[in-house]
Amino acid sequence: MTIHYYQQNANSFFDATVAVDMSSLYAPFVAAVVPQGKILDAGCGSGRDSKAFLAMGFDVDAFDATAEIVALATNYTGLPVRQQTFADLNDHERYDGIWCCASLLHVDRGALPEVMQRLSRALKPGGVWYVSFKYGDGERLKDGRHFTDLNEAGLDALAAGLPDIRLSSTWQTQDKRPDRDETWLNALLVKSTAR
Repeated sequence: MTIHYYQQNANSFFDATVAVDMSSLYAPFVAAVVPQGKILDAGCGSGRDSKAFLAMGFDVDAFDATAEIVALATNYTGLPVRQQTFADLNDHERYDGIWCCASLLHVDRGALPEVMQRLSRALKPGGVWYVSFKYGDGERLKDGRHFTDLNEAGLDALAAGLPDIRLSSTWQTQDKRPDRDETWLNALLVKSTAR
């Protein structure tokens, strides 16, 4: 259902998101990623963030679930954006940073623990991981898309199921798009270096 929405609305979604200034969200994430480190933009959408990380000197991989979005992001970033879902991710300790901006929120709540495990495995020890969700508690359908909303307690519970992952910080922001009045929950998670 959500993928169908993005298939039908790829161009309007790209146009609405590609120019949004996310620099205030990049700052704490990139400060924690090793210089020239390898970043995964998981659920990259327009490719806006991938392109920004490339410009900062990072080595970037990106994927999205929708073929139409993948084509637009590939064209915009020059990266070979992969078409895949979170369930297709099988990397092991490959990334210094993982960026999940407004992407995990489309995963069914029941599937989130397993998806989070996959992302955790893909992160190198000492790596940092950014996530964002619309603020709330529950699942809903809106305009043909599925959303899982999280608050701090919901995110704490998810993180508690990841033995090597520590929730480093959480903060709330208002939507950066001028026509939106929504609150977002942002978080940085860190993978322990101890074995």
